[in-house]
Amino acid sequence: MPGIPAGELLLLAGLIVAGGVVTGILAGLFGIGGGAIIVPVLYEVFKAIGVAEEVRMQLCIGTSLAIIIPTTISSYRAHRARGAGVPGVVRAWALPAIGGVSLGALLAAVAPAALFKVAFWIIATLLAARLLFGRESWRLGSELPGRAAMAGYGFLTGLASSLMGVSGGSVSNMVLTLYGKSIHNAVATSAGLGVPITIAGTVGYMLAGLPHQAAMPPLSVGFVSLIGFALMAPISSYTARYGVRLAHWLPKRRLEVAFGCFLLLAGTRFLVSAIL
Repeated sequence: MPGIPAGELLLLAGLIVAGGVVTGILAGLFGIGGGAIIVPVLYEVFKAIGVAEEVRMQLCIGTSLAIIIPTTISSYRAHRARGAGVPGVVRAWALPAIGGVSLGALLAAVAPAALFKVAFWIIATLLAARLLFGRESWRLGSELPGRAAMAGYGFLTGLASSLMGVSGGSVSNMVLTLYGKSIHNAVATSAGLGVPITIAGTVGYMLAGLPHQAAMPPLSVGFVSLIGFALMAPISSYTARYGVRLAHWLPKRRLEVAFGCFLLLAGTRFLVSAIL
């Protein structure tokens, strides 16, 4: 392909394949396939091929959002077929969530990489705290709040997703369960919300990265690596089965603790790189 060194292209593809294997195993092990795993793995991949520090985190987030589009669509369709979900929440959160995603993409175009690293650390730490120390008795209320508060939750979910490279499921699940909704309904609702979040986020990060196109690795559009999208999604989906097998050997509580520790380590790694 003219203008693209074959050696660099092969190295990128090889590292993404390896990253896809790791991502799939971790996703199957911890029961989550979102950006909380993909972003840390891609960060090391893009570091290995020399992507500039100033744009590396944004590239990881944009590519992660693209990678998890098929997963969110598939999950949403499956949950919709079963009639699961909390009525009205997706409608109440969708537009505010897209607004939050858009703000995150706008920040990607102008803000330093340190902002996204610190945001990942904050969100990952909150999620880890919920996993490590949370109790079923924790509640913000027995019923979902009014329209203004719901719009606020939707906006914050979209913003967190866009700053961390996730579909929003971890954040929205936490909010909904704190209002007494079952985890099954929370997951189904989050799947529906994840579709507009990931699509809007991917488009936003593509556009936001166009002024930085010269710093991107081969076959990228803005802050989205097309090679990362094409290779990591199917490979991680295939290797997830091996993580699932490992997960069945471990108690649920041990998995929660392990994933909480993974989030703390990944978040701390980004915080340290933002400071140093």
